[in-house]
Amino acid sequence: MADLLNVQGLETQFQTREGVVHAVNGVSFHLKEGETLGIVGESGCGKSVSVMSMLRLIPTPPGKVVAGTALYQGKDLLKMSDEEIRHVRGSQVSMVFQDPMTSFNPVLTIGRQVAEPLEIHNGVHQKQAYERAAEMLNMVGIPNAKERLNDYPHQFSGGMRQRVMIAMSLICTPQVLIADEPTTALDVTIQAQIVELVKRLRDELGMAIIWITHDLGIIAGLADRVAVMYAGFVIEEAPVKELYQHPTHPYTLGLLNSLPRMDESGYRRLASIEGLPPVLLEKPNYCPFAPRCPSATERCWQENPPLMPVSPDHFVACWDCVENGSVRQ
Repeated sequence: MADLLNVQGLETQFQTREGVVHAVNGVSFHLKEGETLGIVGESGCGKSVSVMSMLRLIPTPPGKVVAGTALYQGKDLLKMSDEEIRHVRGSQVSMVFQDPMTSFNPVLTIGRQVAEPLEIHNGVHQKQAYERAAEMLNMVGIPNAKERLNDYPHQFSGGMRQRVMIAMSLICTPQVLIADEPTTALDVTIQAQIVELVKRLRDELGMAIIWITHDLGIIAGLADRVAVMYAGFVIEEAPVKELYQHPTHPYTLGLLNSLPRMDESGYRRLASIEGLPPVLLEKPNYCPFAPRCPSATERCWQENPPLMPVSPDHFVACWDCVENGSVRQ
């Protein structure tokens, strides 16, 4: 099956007072129809910047995409005109942001905001768009959906606002939904409800999903494949079961070891990854995880490893794995 979305060699930089920050450093990933890709990593690793760069949502200045391609249905999003990319965003590729309160206009009703994409992208009459908006709110579990079209964002709870944001993102029936840490600000019960909602809508609508998070627990029950990012690089990629059963990169191992386990007897102190993420004022020409890695070798400080195959669908960027024979060259 051909890729619905294929991003290759994406690089994004930001001009700051301290210098140029190399936020995304050659990120590559692909997405097939109906597939769910999880992108995980700690804060500041480049997860959100990668997908926002792909959709041309990075403010310029200070940000700038300096290299790469982002092919959607064979067309490069990075080379489209402003009019072409506006037609893709919201209509064919939609995004759910982390904090719904800052994504809504506080002085416009929910009905106006949910219906607007359908009017703009599909040319639907306002009355029909409002009817469809009520249907979408009902689909995502908003009680009394038709009556609530005239309410304002502050009249909804955090979980309900996130449901409304999902309804607005899906009203044009996009092929790709990008969810940028949509459950971070919610309590665990509401998080579980939102994840189950997205899984149900994915199965009903057949859309592909990119789910961005730092929570590996969420990804376990949602994604088909996982890309682990660190310092603007993808350092491991594998099917979700393969990654959890056979994590290879020391950073991935550190993330998994930091999760509480329910299948262990007694108490165990949660492991932590020593050190701090790098300051990316210079693009690393060595493994960016080397300063924090207990297995770093001399080669790790001399050359940044590319993604190399562990198995047909499992790739890792780690010289130590090569030297220990776990990566096939």
